[in-house]
Amino acid sequence: MSGRDTVLGDIRSALADVQGAEASVDDGRVPHDPRRHQAEPDVVELFIERAADYRATVVRVPPSDAVAAVGRALARTGAKSLVLPPGFPEELIPEGAWSRLQDAPPLTVRQLDAAGAVLTTVAAAIALTGTVVLDSGPGQGRRLLTLLPDQHVCVVRADQIAADVSEALSLLHPRQPLTLISGPSATSDIELDRVEGVHGPRILDIVVVVDE
Repeated sequence: MSGRDTVLGDIRSALADVQGAEASVDDGRVPHDPRRHQAEPDVVELFIERAADYRATVVRVPPSDAVAAVGRALARTGAKSLVLPPGFPEELIPEGAWSRLQDAPPLTVRQLDAAGAVLTTVAAAIALTGTVVLDSGPGQGRRLLTLLPDQHVCVVRADQIAADVSEALSLLHPRQPLTLISGPSATSDIELDRVEGVHGPRILDIVVVVDE
């Protein structure tokens, strides 16, 4: 008997007295009543505050100003090239001097590393932790796209912001690969000197689109 068979046998023994409904795996979304978990009455403002605490640059704009806000974020850093994942809304791509890099066919690691910025949407956001969540869906692309460029600009709709982690999970498919981002990539050495951009983008810009 292999080690795998031993482990699976132990799990089956431990579940022997569990009711069938409890033992089954649910492929659907996690049941959740959002009224039971409210971090703050205004989740948008809480998200903006917490994301800024993590040194992200966050702006709140109406839909009519969303594309201009994206353009201002890119102009602020002087990005020369912009990575665009498949499915990103065309109406949110600003005109500018930067070159567009479409990830279809997939860009190479060298191309991504040389890119100035990446522009994505999100699958959800979490107000309580100031976190954006990507699940590789349309407008987000594969995980590598948000790891190598120096700047990540993401567009978050107000209705995508959940109060807390459990509410956010209820909005996401349990089998999708998730990337949770709280501020720009950063690390500290033994003397607690903070260094940004070691394991991902050095700059995180979040454009929160709210119907006013």
